Amino acid sequence: MSYRAFTLRKVKEELNLNFVEGVRFLPDFNHQVITPSPYLIEFLRESIPLAIAMGSAKARSELIISPILFEVRKQLNRQISFFSGEEFNVDESIGLNGVCDFLISRSTEQLFVDSPIAVIVEAKKDDLKSGLGQCIAEMVAAQRFNLAKENAINVIYGSVTSGNRWTFLQLKEQTLTIDLEEYVVPPVNWLLNALVWMCSQI
Repeated sequence: MSYRAFTLRKVKEELNLNFVEGVRFLPDFNHQVITPSPYLIEFLRESIPLAIAMGSAKARSELIISPILFEVRKQLNRQISFFSGEEFNVDESIGLNGVCDFLISRSTEQLFVDSPIAVIVEAKKDDLKSGLGQCIAEMVAAQRFNLAKENAINVIYGSVTSGNRWTFLQLKEQTLTIDLEEYVVPPVNWLLNALVWMCSQI
């Protein structure tokens, strides 16, 4: 078993989580505006229609998600690291193993994954709900990884995204909060605010 085997029901029951649905935990960013670089704006103008037309999760990851996360790292003065397609084996006995699409750590170490992992991003072709179980399992793994490294943090954030549509999750102790709203890109400003805020909560 691996992260991909977890459905919403399975992750709730086997990892003993309490679910809170439909609650927005992200703050209002109306007065905290991050301006994306002209390069990102121009790149996404070309890449989003192309990635959607190509239709694969890989295309969406490479042409939309990675450039956005690269911009987040730049906005945070390269004080975070992010990994794409990284093997993340925490506890194989209960299925917390496999490859994560994207991990963001507040460590600046880029050669290997180090704690504290703060954000998990899972890329899906279209059906975001189908990726929630997997993303949550990865968030629990990140929580346990941080604890094992004696670098635990209060909250782990997650997102399931198709590249242009994003949903967000929050894990605090055993309580998993799912914001059921979908946030659409473009524009990318709000998303950058959200991701930078998540990475800055430690």
